[in-house]
Amino acid sequence: AMNRVQLLGRVGQDPIMRQVEGKNPVTIFSLATNEMWRTGESELNQGGEIWHLTLLFLCVLGDISQKTTWHRISVFRPGLRDVTYQYVKKGARIYVEGKIDYGEYTDKNNVRRQATTIIA
Repeated sequence: AMNRVQLLGRVGQDPIMRQVEGKNPVTIFSLATNEMWRTGESELNQGGEIWHLTLLFLCVLGDISQKTTWHRISVFRPGLRDVTYQYVKKGARIYVEGKIDYGEYTDKNNVRRQATTIIA
């Protein structure tokens, strides 16, 4: 089995470091990725050949649609966690490699929620 994610995008806010008592600290930030495609193409082809063309060429071909997806990134490894916290800044374009983690938590209103996180 394999659980591996590769993302290239822009950082949404400066990373924060959190530590829950009795657990290792974690650096957390959001990352935005964008997909572009010509209007009228099926969504199944969004990441295909059109993605690799330049925006200029896409503009010649027709109307362009874009979708932004936000990802929550958590960094637990001590060296990488500290470097991420110190040097990664809002707006930076970065590459992230990690795994998907699906979790559940109960919010302050006692409502059970699901969260998807990329563990880098």
